[in-house]
This record gives sequence, C-alpha cells and structure tokens, in this order.
Amino acid sequence: MQQWMNEYQKKLCTAEEAVRHIGSGNRVVLGHAAGEPCLLVDAMVRNAGAFENVEVVHMVALGKGAYCLPQYEGVFRHNSLFAGGNTRPAIHEGRAVFTPCHFSRIPDLFSKEILPVDVALIKVSVPDEHGFCSFGVSVDYTKAAAENAKTVIAEVSSRMPRTLGDSFIHISDIDFCVESDEGPILLKPPVLTDKDEKIGKYIAGLIQDGDCLQLGIGAVPDAILGFLKDKKNLGIHSEMISDGVVDLVNCGVINGAMKNCHRGRMVVTFLMGTEKLYDFISNNPSIEMHPVNYTNDPAVIAKNDNMVSVNSALQADLTGQVVADTLGYRQYSGTGGQLDFIRGAASSKNGRSILAFHSTASKGKISRIVAHIDEGASVTTPRADTHFIVTEYGVADLRGKSVPERARALISIAHPNFREDLRRSFVEIYRIDPWKEISRF
Repeated sequence: MQQWMNEYQKKLCTAEEAVRHIGSGNRVVLGHAAGEPCLLVDAMVRNAGAFENVEVVHMVALGKGAYCLPQYEGVFRHNSLFAGGNTRPAIHEGRAVFTPCHFSRIPDLFSKEILPVDVALIKVSVPDEHGFCSFGVSVDYTKAAAENAKTVIAEVSSRMPRTLGDSFIHISDIDFCVESDEGPILLKPPVLTDKDEKIGKYIAGLIQDGDCLQLGIGAVPDAILGFLKDKKNLGIHSEMISDGVVDLVNCGVINGAMKNCHRGRMVVTFLMGTEKLYDFISNNPSIEMHPVNYTNDPAVIAKNDNMVSVNSALQADLTGQVVADTLGYRQYSGTGGQLDFIRGAASSKNGRSILAFHSTASKGKISRIVAHIDEGASVTTPRADTHFIVTEYGVADLRGKSVPERARALISIAHPNFREDLRRSFVEIYRIDPWKEISRF
C-alpha cells in the first residue's frame, strides 16, 4: 500500500468527530456554492452547543444556511462575501455582516492573512492513484482557503466530479477526511420568461463568430445560449458555466479554436448546474478549473481577443452607473466578478461588456432605469466602465457618449410607462433635454 493510502486511512473519521476540531472564536471558511460540504456544515451546526463566536465565511450559500438562524446568535456569526436567499435575513437583521470584495481578490484575503483561516471545510473528489483529490465544481477561493488554513477538514465524496487544471489537493495537506456519497448541490435550470428570451436575442446579436464569452448567473445567460446555435468557434473564459454550455459544445459551436489563451479549452473557476453538467465536466480535458485570482484577473481575461462579458444588474441610472448587489441600503448579493470581467473585456482586443436586466421590477411598478440610484445603493460598475446595457426593449451603447446622450439611449430602452418621467427628471437635474441637439464645441 502506498504511503498516502496509509495516511488517508488514519485521517478518516465521522463528520461529528471532524467538527470537534473547530474551536470557539475560530474563523471557518466553507467551500463555495455547489461545492459546499453540506455533511460537514450540518454536523457543525448540530455541534453548536460546543461553540461560541465561530465566524463562518463564504460566498454563495446553496446549502441550508442554518448557522444564520436566530437561535444560533452568539454561536455562529456569518461573514458574507456574497449574500443569498439563505443569508440575507441575517445580514438585514444584524446577525451577520457583509464584506465587499471583488471575487478575484478573495484568495488574497486568506493568503495575505487579512482574514486568517483557522479551519477550512471543503468538499473534494476521492483521491486518485497518486493521492490527489480534486476540488471538483468549486476551485475559486476554496483552494486558497485550504492552502492557508491551520486545519483542513474534507468531505471526500464519491460523487464529486474530478475536474482538471489547477484543481487538486493532496491527502497529505488534509487533516481530517470524512467519506460521503453526497454529490455537489444541484441547481435547477431557470424558467425563462418572454423578457429573458428578448434580452437573450438582443445580446446574441452582439456576439460574433470567434468571440470568447463570460456568462454570469441566472436566466439571461441561459437565454443567450439558446440563440447562439448559428455561431462558430466560440470560446469560454468565465468564472462559471451552467448546463446550457454543454449543448453548444456538443453541437460544435463552442470549441475554443480562436482563443489566444488556453486555446481549445474552457477556463472556469466554479460550476453550478444539474447532473448533466457535472457528468460532462468529470475528467473532461476540455475544461480547466483554476483559482479565481487567475480566472478573474483582468490581465488574464484580456489575453483573449474578442472577449465578451455578460452580467446582470438591479438598477442603472441615466449616466450609466450600475447597481448589481444592493437594494438601497439592503444587501442583495455581492460585487462578485462583474467588474473583474468588465475591465478585462475592456482591455481585450475588440472586447465588449454587456449588462442586462428586465426594464422593471415589482410586477412592473418600478423602473430599473432611474434618474438617480436609490439612496444607500452601492455602485457596482462605475459609469466610465459601462459599455452596453440591454433590456427587453433594446440595446444602449454608452461607449463614448456624453451624459445627455447616455440618458437618451437609456430612456429609449426603459419601459414605455416610465420614459416621459425619466426625461422630465433628467431635465430637472441637468438643465438639458437629452432629445435636443447638443452643440459641439
């Protein structure tokens, strides 16, 4: 028996035994999104009586998020890097906090000991013949957390896909191993609306043969994929992908043949989807998983010509400022990698960035295009970085446009019910009508 096998056997324990190595006052970083080690997290919560003031750090929470419940106040305190449905109430009610950070910079928080990691709870594949486990669907910041933690506890899953690239940790670097047959969390495909389809069609019209794509999370990116079947030689360099990409690979639309960097391969940092996606990525050499400080580095992104980033937003004002992570003072999601890719695409030869959203919210009662952003809202993408904004009413190209020209373009893609009010508000604020000819000096 190889040395690593002996070592692995000695490190095996139950989830209950493993989480006893978490101490009061520890900072515990959880594996990200679909790679959350739910078996370990559930055991940690069940052991709540043994803890005080345990800080739980992570981004997207797809698990139960039980450590955020009111009954665990004083036991767990969540430090959110990206708020979600399970964690927003705790943030809003003061039982959790939010830390703003670009996705690309999160590994630095751990490696530079800005946020020193006491314990990393991770989920990995079974070890290969050399003793290496794959981080599977979530390399992102999870790898950096494991590399810099004082204690690494791994849920070793027989159903975690083995992904390739910079995606491995050796058994010798894990302190405690808990075997599991629970696969990565499944994410149901979004139900597409007519608005999503219209936006997807507009965005597909901005994508050319040979482009390299970054697709964000949600219905709009999935809608875009449905309109790309007549394209050729598309590539992927993205922080994540979902099920829709599989069909485009299988029909030859996505092949990475025109990429300058990692030609012929899709580069991503985490994955969320169904079994269809997870089966596709397992041991697939066309997929390279890398830490997020590589995938989301604007300088790396810009190495690929024709880079197109597509992300969502919550609100845009008439100057082009975009809000994507707050609703007024209330934290809704997080900064994520939006600006990483917008700036990377801007530095790419023939690169473009696209921000897309429905024109209204609250069943049509609220315009998402506004004269000024809501009080307390945080600007995710500054107006100087904004290229294209797309709603179901069309495309606004803001590149090189003055503030009045931007206002005219954005009002034109706002919901018709709000256009006149937006025009009137702009005139009141800026003392100029965006539809009147502007003298050029």
